[in-house]
Amino acid sequence: MQSESMPYTRLYLIRHGEVVNHDEYRYNGHHDVDITERGVKQMRSMAGFLSNRPITALYSSDLKRTVRGAGIIGRALGLSPESLGAFRELHLGRWEGLTRAEALERYPEDSGFTFANLATDKIKGGETLEDLSARVLPELKALIERHRGGSICLVAHGGVNRVILCPVMGVKLEKFFSFEQDYGCLNVVDYFHDHIAVVKLLNGGPNQEMGETKLY
Repeated sequence: MQSESMPYTRLYLIRHGEVVNHDEYRYNGHHDVDITERGVKQMRSMAGFLSNRPITALYSSDLKRTVRGAGIIGRALGLSPESLGAFRELHLGRWEGLTRAEALERYPEDSGFTFANLATDKIKGGETLEDLSARVLPELKALIERHRGGSICLVAHGGVNRVILCPVMGVKLEKFFSFEQDYGCLNVVDYFHDHIAVVKLLNGGPNQEMGETKLY
């Protein structure tokens, strides 16, 4: 559905809540992990924060940690979330579900791999950031066009959020890790109809310890 009520389309871009193995520093990627009770509380807090926003559509990746969060938010907004595989987290190949120590014990030949080169380098069987961007951005563009002039919400992942935000902020993929995406954070981006996009909020929202969040 399209509307010309606003000269821009607003995207509420959320990272899923805290995951069950967050303290083990595992590479989850497409590995389908759940969120913790704290993660549930983060999503409930986000749902309350967004409940009076004019959001007309809600999307998530098709992984459990985002689907569950989108369900919580959807109930508060009166919306049925749609899950899309294109918004899955970066695929980390044969390292998925492992810690770095476990991965290198199993695959010592990977000892030279560094995430500093992730833009164009990848773990065997996985994706580069360029690969991730190539599957995420066209799907996002289609959603923005579909809801032109409205407001939509996407519950996604740290990596997915960053490849969405990097081009808006003029950040090269090589600097992908130069800004944080905390569990349960909110980003707000306005996509104007003349192809200019503006970040209104970065890594904020009700779950971040940064005082009152204001959107103008």
